Amino acid sequence: MTGFSRAELDGFRGGTLPDLLGPRTRLLFVGVNPGLSAVALQAHFPRRSNRFYPALYRAGITDRLVDASSGFAPGDREYLAERGIGITALVPRATARADELSPAELLAGAEALAGTVVHVKPRVVAVLGITAYRIAFAMPRASVGRQPGTFAGAQLWVVPNPSGLNAHSSLTDLAAAYRETAIAAGLRLAPSGPEGASGRAGRAQPEWP
Repeated sequence: MTGFSRAELDGFRGGTLPDLLGPRTRLLFVGVNPGLSAVALQAHFPRRSNRFYPALYRAGITDRLVDASSGFAPGDREYLAERGIGITALVPRATARADELSPAELLAGAEALAGTVVHVKPRVVAVLGITAYRIAFAMPRASVGRQPGTFAGAQLWVVPNPSGLNAHSSLTDLAAAYRETAIAAGLRLAPSGPEGASGRAGRAQPEWP
C-alpha cells in the first residue's frame, strides 16, 4: 500500500469499514478489527504482507488473485460476494494494532456478530485468529478448527489469522484451513491456485445450493 504517510494513516483511527456481505453469503470470515490502511482504502486486508487473498486463491475459493493493496478494483467486492464470501470484523473501529482493543470490546463484538449472522444466514462463520476468539467468546481453552455446537444457526470455526505477523501459519496452512471451511459452507471451489489447493484440487466439489 502506498500514498499515505504515517501521520495521515493515524488520522483514520476509530474509523470504520463497511462489511462485505451479499445475498449469497455462505462463508463469513470474521477479522478482529480493521487496520488503519483498510479504513483509508475502504478495502479489507489491503496490506501486501497480509495473506488473506493469496490463501483464498490457493485454496480454490477464488479463481483469481484479488489485490486490495490500492483498494478494491472495480468489481472486486461484487466478485467476492458472488463467490459466497462475506467479510466482517468483531470490532468495527480501526486501530494500528489489534492489541489496542479491550476484552470488553471483543465480548461486545461477539454479541453484535450474532445479530449479523442471524440476518445474513451464512452456513459457516470463520473467525480469523484463535487469540481474539478465546477472548470474544469467553472460551480460553478453545483450539483452531470447528467449534462445538452452532452460533446463531451457523457452524462456527476458528482459522489462522492471515496477518504477516502470524509466523506460526504458512500460506499453505492458511489455504488448507480456509478450504476446509469453504467445503463445509458448500462453496463451489474453483480450480486451485498455482501450487494447488492443499493437494486436494482433484476432489469433487459441492455445488451452490
